[in-house]
Amino acid sequence: MQVQAQVQLKSLNTLNLNAIASHYVQINQPDDVVEALAFAEHQHLNVLVLSGGSNVLLPQQVRALVLHLNIQGIDVLAEDESTVIVKVGAGQVWHDFVLYSTQQQWFGLQNLALIPGLVGASPVQNIGAYGVEAGEFIESVQVYDRELKHFTSIAAEDCHFAYRHSIFKDQPNRYIIVSVTFKLLKTAELKLNYGDLKQAVGDELTAENLQNQVIQIRQSKLPNPKEFPNVGSFFKNPILSQAEFDKITQQFPNIPHYPQANSNVKVAAGWLIDQAGWKGKQFGPVGMFHKQALVLVNYAEATLADVQNTYQTVQSDVKQKFSIQLEPEPVLYSEQGLIQAHLG
Repeated sequence: MQVQAQVQLKSLNTLNLNAIASHYVQINQPDDVVEALAFAEHQHLNVLVLSGGSNVLLPQQVRALVLHLNIQGIDVLAEDESTVIVKVGAGQVWHDFVLYSTQQQWFGLQNLALIPGLVGASPVQNIGAYGVEAGEFIESVQVYDRELKHFTSIAAEDCHFAYRHSIFKDQPNRYIIVSVTFKLLKTAELKLNYGDLKQAVGDELTAENLQNQVIQIRQSKLPNPKEFPNVGSFFKNPILSQAEFDKITQQFPNIPHYPQANSNVKVAAGWLIDQAGWKGKQFGPVGMFHKQALVLVNYAEATLADVQNTYQTVQSDVKQKFSIQLEPEPVLYSEQGLIQAHLG
């Protein structure tokens, strides 16, 4: 393990923000975590755990020890006629793992193809797309518990998975994820809840075709971070009570919506942003993508302040039009490497 000083993180966050880490270390194996934390404690540094950088907003100076997860490996732990249990290193690229699972005829994750980031981040946000969430197929999460100072495994039922949420968001400074164990199916059960996906899949009802169609749809709507730096969907889809939804449909009957548990209704944040006039609109070096209003793009050398000015203006315009407060998805960090609340 080698700690480096004054490391540029621009290439390690998909929004391509300039961010200099005062201290940086790459974590290649679980034991590196213990050594890195000891260094941080000795140097009186906060610790910022960086995965694939696809869901973070970083300041220009990060005065902390940045732990960059690079733990690899895909290992079959057990299998029977219907399922396979696979442990995956936190540093594996998520999309590569999804493709590999399909090649191995392991099913369940195909709807989540082409989501950027690493496997270790998948439980934190409980990543989801096209009616599937990662938490549905997670068996357990292997972590270093900074509070109890040991490695442990957290069962899926104790992860408190919910829409874009988990115990790892409730206690962001306690756990460092080193691997994730998935329970995948050996028989494909295709989920075609979304109309555009069902239409694209057509009559070829195979997991391979489903995965290919998800990739094509995402590529047609979402910009490649290497060409247009972004963090994917920037805002969460708001979840309204039935009463709130009924009220808003009186004025906007065509709002895209999806029924949820407990009589709640999820509405499409991208549609709200589009209707507020922000699809394809730019504010300085930052704007909302012209093909998908939910995606915020860094078109030039944007700073964190530029990003905040744009998304807070989008929030304000949507709230004024719909009386709905949009909540950003990316994690916002302070200069001290601590997670902070979004304003606006």
